Amino acid sequence: MLEPNPLADLTQANTLALRAQAARLVRLTALTDVPAVADLPGPVFILGGGSNVVLPPQMAGTVVKVELRGIREVASGPKGVILEAGAGESWHDFVAYGVARGLGGLENLALIPGTVGAAPVQNIGAYGLEISERIVGVTTYDLKAHVWQEWTPQACAFAYRDSAFKRAEPGRWLITAVRVRLPHRWQPRLDYPDLRQHPAWADTPPTPAAVFDAVCAIRRAKLPDPAVLPNAGSFFKNPVVDVPTYRAIAASHASLPAWPQADGGVKLAAAWLIEQAGWKGRRLGAVGMHERHALVLVNHGGANADDVLRLSEAVQTAVRARFGVGLEREPVMPAAS
Repeated sequence: MLEPNPLADLTQANTLALRAQAARLVRLTALTDVPAVADLPGPVFILGGGSNVVLPPQMAGTVVKVELRGIREVASGPKGVILEAGAGESWHDFVAYGVARGLGGLENLALIPGTVGAAPVQNIGAYGLEISERIVGVTTYDLKAHVWQEWTPQACAFAYRDSAFKRAEPGRWLITAVRVRLPHRWQPRLDYPDLRQHPAWADTPPTPAAVFDAVCAIRRAKLPDPAVLPNAGSFFKNPVVDVPTYRAIAASHASLPAWPQADGGVKLAAAWLIEQAGWKGRRLGAVGMHERHALVLVNHGGANADDVLRLSEAVQTAVRARFGVGLEREPVMPAAS
């Protein structure tokens, strides 16, 4: 039975450690309780690991903390092994589960904070891999129509840091499980320089476990641990611009990192733009952009959502003034009461 906890403190439920309180908090631990979520006082906000949200001081409606657990192998065929995980499982633990069993395919996404259920919403990606390349199915409950639904990868409409779930009306879809296929014929994904040039490959060919360890080491060296310095990971998307805009910037900035896209656009490195605009390592009150990675917004202590918004808007204004490029925030910002 779902038992709402009134006036619950959410400060430790978001990786930015923003001061926040829910009018009602429900911890969802059993599949049998999922349909009852639709009857909770709204609006309903679905919360996973809190790694991609900017919570306001007072949350409206009911916050549902998804804690559905369990990882299992559901099928094995010519194309690979299919693993399923409950939406409340730690994403990193899910990656480690496959690697520990000799199954490659997710290791480039190691150490990404958050839960399995949040992964398809954001279409998480790192080091040349997006989760959309591995997902074969997503189970949801429609809180509006009161029905269960199975999603194919096509129905999820994945795009760069985007999906049908992210574009839907807030609180519509409650993801309960995600299934991925890990290929039998594994090939390492070492396109990014940090991985391609990693010293581990000098003596031995890469394995899923070795790539997993390398990704973890690289991320720990570059990115702050949210448990030590609160943050929400990459705060802005890498912007995609048209070719004339790219050429105009590259003409005076030869070091501009850029990647041609299938649709004819060019993806630029948001971290580079932010650093060039003078915001790497710079603070604005209690928040700032990290000194080692300009894309990571950190909470130095006692910050709230307004502090985060002020800083993000200042960074956006500076990048637009310098390069004529707009930056889009990645984290979700739920409504305040």
